[in-house]
Amino acid sequence: MGDAIDLTGDGGVIKSIVRRARPDAMSPTENLPLVDVHYEGILPETGEVFDTTHEDNTVFTFELGKGSVIKGWDVALRTMKVEEIAKFTIKPEYAYGSAGSPPDIPPDATLVFEIELVACRPRKGSSVSSVSDELARLEELKRQREMAAAAKEEEKKKREEAKAAAAARIQAKLEAKKGQGKGKGKAK
Repeated sequence: MGDAIDLTGDGGVIKSIVRRARPDAMSPTENLPLVDVHYEGILPETGEVFDTTHEDNTVFTFELGKGSVIKGWDVALRTMKVEEIAKFTIKPEYAYGSAGSPPDIPPDATLVFEIELVACRPRKGSSVSSVSDELARLEELKRQREMAAAAKEEEKKKREEAKAAAAARIQAKLEAKKGQGKGKGKAK
């Protein structure tokens, strides 16, 4: 569906969107670092599925940025939204490197994962309401900034209109004086 996107700039993690999320879907953030995913891992050289959550319909949960998954997954999941499905091609340096992960993953293996982001949640100890409150606070700040910018723009427009009106009055006075200077003389 989607074009290939190089997430790392060096071809280390390439993303292709299989199914887009709703535009308003949530993404993992600092406040929502716990992610639940369905996935399937494939060795592209053989087409062999080496790991999947689809067989037993389980959800794999982990916290982004904690080193509990391969580096490519940390990069990949940060770009996803809930309900999105994407295919990621991950080079060895973002996966298991020269060591591999015996017996399933050979050394220097490029891996392909199809990942669905099922949910993202706050870490334990944080409440969803505190995250919701923070999101609401940020939205309110954004709204206030937009209102302030609109008010500034309106003030600028009024100043420009006032300048134009003053310039027109001055111009009219100058033209009136010019008109008085011609002819029989000044009226008293």
